Parts: sequence; C-alpha cells; structure tokens
Amino acid sequence: MKNLVFFILSCISQIALCQMESKPITEFVSYDPSKEVLIDVRTPDEFNGGHIDGALNIDWFSSDFNKQVEKLEKDKTIYVYCKKGGRSLKSQARLKELGFLNVVNLEGGFDAYSKK
Repeated sequence: MKNLVFFILSCISQIALCQMESKPITEFVSYDPSKEVLIDVRTPDEFNGGHIDGALNIDWFSSDFNKQVEKLEKDKTIYVYCKKGGRSLKSQARLKELGFLNVVNLEGGFDAYSKK
C-alpha cells in the first residue's frame, strides 16, 4: 500500500511538472509587481553585469535558493530567466515542486533579451 501511494504521488508530481509554461524572453515586455514576480536566477556577478529592471536576483547555485524563494507569494505569477535558459528551466521545476502555482520560464535568457 505504501508503494502504491508513493507511485501515485510521483505520477501526480510528474504531471504537474509537464504542465510548465514557457515563453520567449524576447516577447517579455513588462510585468505587474502587484500580481507577478520576475526572478533572475544568475549569479550576483552576472546580475550586476546587467539585468531586466525590477528583477530579483535569487542565484540558482545558492545553497539557500529554496529559503529565498519561500518568501515569495505562491499565488503570484513567477517569471524566471537566466543567461540562456538552462538554470531558469531547473528553477521553474523547483518552484513548481515547492508549490508555486504559475511559473513561466523566459526562454532564451538574458543573452536573447539584451539582443532585442
């Protein structure tokens, strides 16, 4: 019985992860801070080299990533980006695992955004 419950919970979490939303960062124009949060998951050095106005810097590689994002409201739409898209995709999956309801990965990352 214990294995069946674990299997069912695993299936549910996989289904939730498969329903992740993405959009090209080049289509990202602005956001409403009262309903949305923009997170740059690059390192502080990368962030200080340039970022989207209003973005919070929460480093994916930080040992307290989970603790930092727990301070955010789970019912707000969360936009995540990194340099090219790898870390933001991982961050998106982690945020979904942590119970955030609407997390959008901004594909292409800051490199694509800075070229638009």
